[in-house]
Amino acid sequence: MSNHVYKILELTGSSTSGIEDAVSTAIAKAGETVRNMQWFEVVETRGHIQDGKVAHWQVTVKIGFTLE
Repeated sequence: MSNHVYKILELTGSSTSGIEDAVSTAIAKAGETVRNMQWFEVVETRGHIQDGKVAHWQVTVKIGFTLE
């Protein structure tokens, strides 16, 4: 296996349905322009409250990708 150098991109995805969907949203958007994504790390989870209920989730992720 060759040595890799990774670059890290930090994004925040949001969703009204849940944390996993917020992560998937961020990764899918990054995938439109970023190649060679290899891993992600959830670094922060927060949400918005409206009328006493969770209105949406926000999840900040770090996405690692290999440089070409």
